Parts: sequence; C-alpha cells; structure tokens
Amino acid sequence: MAEIDIRKDGKLGRITLNRPEALNALTYEMCLAIEKALDAWREDDDVKMLLIDAAGDRAFCAGGDIAEMYASGKRGDYEYGRRFWRDEYRMNAKLFEFPKPVASLMQGFTMGGGVGVGCHGSHRIVGESSQIAMPECGIGLVPDVGGSLILARAPGRLGEYIGTTGARLGADDAIYAGFADYYIPESDWPALTSALVESGDWELIDQAAQTPTEGRLKGQEAEINKHFGGETLGDILRSLQTEDSDFTSAAMRSLGRNAPLSMGCTVEIVHRLRGADDIRRALDLEYRFTYRSMEHADFIEGIRAAIIDKDRKPVWKHILGAPIDADVTKMLLPLGADALKL
Repeated sequence: MAEIDIRKDGKLGRITLNRPEALNALTYEMCLAIEKALDAWREDDDVKMLLIDAAGDRAFCAGGDIAEMYASGKRGDYEYGRRFWRDEYRMNAKLFEFPKPVASLMQGFTMGGGVGVGCHGSHRIVGESSQIAMPECGIGLVPDVGGSLILARAPGRLGEYIGTTGARLGADDAIYAGFADYYIPESDWPALTSALVESGDWELIDQAAQTPTEGRLKGQEAEINKHFGGETLGDILRSLQTEDSDFTSAAMRSLGRNAPLSMGCTVEIVHRLRGADDIRRALDLEYRFTYRSMEHADFIEGIRAAIIDKDRKPVWKHILGAPIDADVTKMLLPLGADALKL
C-alpha cells in the first residue's frame, strides 16, 4: 500500500495518510504529494470540498519523519532539512489558503507536522481519542508548520503555555484553543464520510457536531494568563517561581524538559504574530528558526535524546533561567537571500 492515498471520491478530493505503523508521520514525499493534489483540485469543478483523514486508530499524524533530517544534520549537511521545511511550509500555506472547504478527521495523536495538515482547514473535526499538541520545544525546534499562528490566535496566553510546555489537548481543549472546530463521536465518522462523498455538502458537518466533555484549559486559564503573560521566557519563569501550586509545579516540570532557546523563541514568535491572520508571516518566522536549528540550536541533540538513543536526557545549549535574549534575537533575524519563498 502507498504511504498516502490521494483520489477523487464522489464530490470530494480525498487525502488519506496511510502509514499507521509509523503513526502516519509525514515523509518528504507525502508533503509533495499533498501539494500536488491541492494544485490539481483548486480549479477542478468536480471537487466540491476536500476531506483529509488517516488510517489506523492511534494517530491522524504524529509529526514529521525526521530520521533523515537527523542523519544528514549529523554529517554537517543541513540542506536536506532546510529543503524539507521549505517544501512542507509551502504546502501548509496552500492548505491554509485553499479556496474550497477542507475537512479533517483527527483521531488519536495529531502533533507537529500533523497540525500543519489537519489544523489549517475550514472544518477541523476531533473525537473522543483526539490528542493535539505542538511538542517541538522538546526536540529543539519551535512550533512550526503554521502552528505558531494558531498559538498566537488562542485566547489569552494559552498560546505561550501550549507552545512552551507542549501540552496535549483533548477535544474540548483543542476546540477552545483554536486547533479544531467540531466534536463528532468517532463512531459517526464513517457515515458522515459517506454522506459527504455523495453530497459534497459541508453543512452536514455542522449538523453532526456535538458538545465534547469539558477539558481542563478553561479551568486553568486564569493561572495561565497570570504566569504566561510576560514578555520573555525569563518573565514566565520568574512568575511561576513566585508561587507554589499544583499548576506552577506542573508547568515548571514541563518547561524543565524542553530546550530553553526553543521556548524563548516560541514566546517571541507568538508575540510577534499576535493579532495577525497571515500564515505566510508565521511560516517566515518559523523558517528563520528551523533554517538555523541544526547548526545553532538544539535540534540534533533533541532528536538524539528523544528518537535515536531514547535516553530522554538532552544536554541543551542553555540552562533554564540563564540569559538567552541575545540568542533568541539571532535565531529570528531575517535570512536575506535564504528567506522562505512561498
């Protein structure tokens, strides 16, 4: 079976991620195939809307397939990763700007690169197993694939909190934070898919939506806004350290696992994007970081600790709480001739 199944089905253009054994992680070739389909269907009158789903029940898409990025980066060859990110981000922009309705069915894990495929459409559907997250700071990156724009548009300071801690969001929290639109029980998805194939009527999604079980973010929002409202990561840390509570203790544990430079840049990117609705601006900022991430940040060490050696003991370039503002500025400087071109 192909790792991605792209076809016209009734009134729909359908994209099915088909690597369930790898939690449907995106390969470079899958990114290019999605972009090719978007280009083909944009002006195709037979395609009334798009539906993106995935095989298996464990994950919609748990991220990008980064093994080759790591291997090439270890050799000092940074171009493969940069090309992957350039082409992936171009696909993300085309998906965000697609002129027809785009529905996604996101069961299980939707993380990192999966957010870039599943969370930029018009009808983003989650179910009872859904767990959406942007855990990039844990591997020395920043929330990318346009995810930084979703974080910047989240209520209050949820964006800074979700982006730096890598918090996992169930259905209700994902909808509240802006990563999804609809809760529909997963047992209803096959019938909904069949009806959409036959009719191409996206209003059927509105009719099928239900109210999910309440999540935890709304109950934590006051604490999140209080402690994650500073201008820098240092401000956030100092605020958390002034109070001893279950929330602050859990937040500090999460921050303590992640790369300080990545978290500092995440806070800065979210702040620069607040009030924006332009995914191209978000992708440009993200690419400034990812372009430099192997050579000047913690990406290679983060992948080593999480994926290669799996010791979960990364040695980051910075100690949590140490001054990083100058390095944050350097990571987010314009790239000049190497800037992302969409």
